[in-house]
Order: sequence, then C-alpha cells, then structure tokens
Amino acid sequence: MSKAPKSQDVALKPEHYDVIRKPVITEKATMASENGAVVFQVAMDANKPQIKEAVETLFGVKVKAVNTTITKGKVKKFRGKTGVRNNVKKAYVTLEEGNTIDVSTGL
Repeated sequence: MSKAPKSQDVALKPEHYDVIRKPVITEKATMASENGAVVFQVAMDANKPQIKEAVETLFGVKVKAVNTTITKGKVKKFRGKTGVRNNVKKAYVTLEEGNTIDVSTGL
C-alpha cells in the first residue's frame, strides 16, 4: 500500500500554475492578510488538496488551511447590451505561523 506523498516530497509541476490563476488584491483580501491568510483566484475544478499542494510547492510555505468560495457571475449591461460575468472561485489560504507570501512580486 502506498501512502500519500508529503508536501515536501512533491516536485514542481506545470499543473500547479494551472491551479493558481492570480492573487486577489482587494480590501477584504488585505484584511485577511493581517490574519496570515492569502487570497488567490483558482481554477473552477481545483479542489482543496490541489490548491494546498500548489501553494506549498510554488511559494515554499507551509499551509494550515484552505477555504474556497465560488462567486456566481452577475448579469450586467454595457452600452445597452446584456452580458454575463464569469464565475470565479477564490481560495483563502491560511499559512502556518512564520510563513508569508508577498503577492506584489511575481513567481
């Protein structure tokens, strides 16, 4: 029987870049960062273990918890035309004590 790989044993894969789309920089995300959390926009089909693995390998930090939320796209009008915004999945990643991620710099 094989056991699940530890996060330290996982190598960097191209799929990790597909899971994490971009950091979310809003007032709410800034308030969450004061409590050791970082907010990322992630792929709609990504699950919590995939998000945790991707953040740990890409940024070299230890993740404590991952909470996700899906925001449904709104119907908006632009110049009289009706359009629909895309659905967005966000991940609130809580880091262990002593770990930080600077989202203002690139990968």
